[in-house]
Amino acid sequence: MSDFPSFLSALRPEVDEALGRLLPDAETAPAELHEAMRYSVFAGGKRVRPALVVLAGEAWGGAREDLLVGGAALEMVHTFSLIHDDLPALDDDDLRRGRPTLHRARGEAMAVLAGDALLNRAYEVLAREPASAPPERRLEAVRVVADAVGTAGMIGGQVFDLQHEGAVRGSGADAESLERIHRLKTGALIEASTRLGGVYAGAGPDGIEQAGRIGAELGLLFQIGDDILDEVGSSEELGKTPGKDRQAGKLTYPGLFGLEGSREKARQAADRCLALVEGLPSGRELFRALVAFLVHRGS
Repeated sequence: MSDFPSFLSALRPEVDEALGRLLPDAETAPAELHEAMRYSVFAGGKRVRPALVVLAGEAWGGAREDLLVGGAALEMVHTFSLIHDDLPALDDDDLRRGRPTLHRARGEAMAVLAGDALLNRAYEVLAREPASAPPERRLEAVRVVADAVGTAGMIGGQVFDLQHEGAVRGSGADAESLERIHRLKTGALIEASTRLGGVYAGAGPDGIEQAGRIGAELGLLFQIGDDILDEVGSSEELGKTPGKDRQAGKLTYPGLFGLEGSREKARQAADRCLALVEGLPSGRELFRALVAFLVHRGS
């Protein structure tokens, strides 16, 4: 299957089944918390990060049932980040994935707690499953995700993003800061997705590093596309309120380079990614389709 959207659509029920199995039941006490976790997890996400775990892992011959566990854990982490990003203290958004954000639907306190619970559950899953995986692989999976989430990854990127709100357009330092923000805030978790696939597949240090480099370029490409869509997309395309980054004075690619300059930056990231993809043992065609999909997404 060389059409990435079709691959994503076919995989999503498998990811959702894994999530449904690994998350606490909504009826289990404290039911309000567990229902809130499921409200956000099953709000209609595309499941891109689990798909990347599967794509990278299967490129090195990994078993899909193992890869889906890691993918589900990363989707929990991703959902935690969205819940917290939407809070009034950060992005203060009303819509996520086309419906009210969790703090609008269940209150701020429950949103904070549900996000915390999802992050913790992800680590529980990574540490315990799949039971058939060697313990050292499960330990490495926890390390990869912890590195991606922490102060040198996604959370650190969020801090840099806050620090650069209202940044002046046009300075060389801003361009460097912008790439750092995007490679951490969004890219770190996408890089972790491809690395995790390599870990579960037993790809070895070189294979895991190659998978991570592919994920890093995919993460940058993905975020440039998000920046462009925030300028030109509709709420239906985005699943959230458009124009929020500009209104908040955030440092973005269109704000710094303009739309055409941003699209050129996306093409450069795509070229770097495609060069890395050529060294994969298998799965190259589907990765190429993914890159083409991401380039088209921001065009």
